Amino acid sequence: MNLPPYEVFPKLQNQSIQLREIQASDIQDLVEISYYDGQGATNETEALAMQVRIDADYQNGDSIHWGIVDLEKNRVVGTCGYYRGFEKGAGELGCVLKPAFRGQGYMQAALELAIAFGLNHIGLEKVVAITSIQNEKALRLLTRLKFVETARLGDEDVEYQYLPAPTLFLPI
Repeated sequence: MNLPPYEVFPKLQNQSIQLREIQASDIQDLVEISYYDGQGATNETEALAMQVRIDADYQNGDSIHWGIVDLEKNRVVGTCGYYRGFEKGAGELGCVLKPAFRGQGYMQAALELAIAFGLNHIGLEKVVAITSIQNEKALRLLTRLKFVETARLGDEDVEYQYLPAPTLFLPI
């Protein structure tokens, strides 16, 4: 496996978004969606402290966390990354968008880029995502992206695993 940290922090891009390293100048825009270990930030100082912990996790080879940038607006609209499981050949995807940018395709584009990076660059054997059973939009998105439910985690959360359609090889 090719685990972080990398010589150059990876930037991933398609026609509408870029996944890039979060800068200190981005923190003000991310306070409302900054989380670490299930705790949300209430101000810029807390969000910055959380980002320092996220950066340390990256340097320790335990995670990779990108800002989702709208290329047209040149603005960070959310975050996406892998947060756990590398030691087992797996990556747990996590993501969040600022409310004003939900339902516009940003998350699908970000997850597609992150999944490809996890499988093709890191060498993950398994990609999972955990979300609330009540988060219907996330559940529909995961299903569209070829994730399938693999476990119920108590009464509130559900785990999904990425299972792309198998490639058929026909004899010649």
